[in-house]
Amino acid sequence: MDKKYYWTDEDNGVVTVGLTEDGRNELGNITFVSIPKVGTQLSTTDSLLNVEADKAVSDIPSPVAGKIIDVNKKAEDDPSVLNGADKTTSWIAKIQK
Repeated sequence: MDKKYYWTDEDNGVVTVGLTEDGRNELGNITFVSIPKVGTQLSTTDSLLNVEADKAVSDIPSPVAGKIIDVNKKAEDDPSVLNGADKTTSWIAKIQK
């Protein structure tokens, strides 16, 4: 998936990642997600998110290398929260660089 499909916000070396409007439109309505567990080390070739949606089944690579320090539990329980534009609720994970 192209980098234009996700957003990143960095604060003190912690990068929060979510899907942009382009990403949500490309995928369609998200129905299932798999996010690595907190503590997982990722490189930029590793998958941050496995997603099933109306238009596609995709692996989304991590935009940064680092350790997952938090995941959006609401997204794991209800993947449809990732369909929203509000960054405070539709983020995927927080990664410590």
